[in-house]
Amino acid sequence: MRKIVPLLPLLLITACNQKDGQQEQQPGVVSNIVDQTMPEVRNGPTPANVITPIEAPPSIDTPPPPPAPDGLIPVAIQGRWTGMDERCGDRAADLELSVAPDELVFHESVGKVKAVRTRDNGLVAVDAAFTGEGQSWTRTLQMRPSADGKTLTITNDGTAVTRKRC
Repeated sequence: MRKIVPLLPLLLITACNQKDGQQEQQPGVVSNIVDQTMPEVRNGPTPANVITPIEAPPSIDTPPPPPAPDGLIPVAIQGRWTGMDERCGDRAADLELSVAPDELVFHESVGKVKAVRTRDNGLVAVDAAFTGEGQSWTRTLQMRPSADGKTLTITNDGTAVTRKRC
């Protein structure tokens, strides 16, 4: 209580300087920089050393990646992928997947590509021989990259899972 008593006059003076819940501003003191407006700024003449382009920059059309040779996964699908809600680079992520031209490396299994069939609708069927956790099996995965290449949907035995590109 003794520490509050010396501060009481300061609190009363501060309260007296307020109008309708707002503090009165003293001349020459900026309380909020946003309240201050900039004076009208005029652009000066263009300096002599400025380069002014004569023509618009060319638009360069990049060709789509070449199709993968027979038996290899297309370039558009190759790369690192993970689950939509997972963090890229998390090696413990359940949906982590690395796609190489001839191999699929999942979280707990590896599939060696045996055949690849590409369809006109963007769907890629990959036949692979998998090994993992002491077992071996073969499977055909239906893989479809999104148009922008940022997601990959893989259908396995009728169940579809979408992953994002890392």
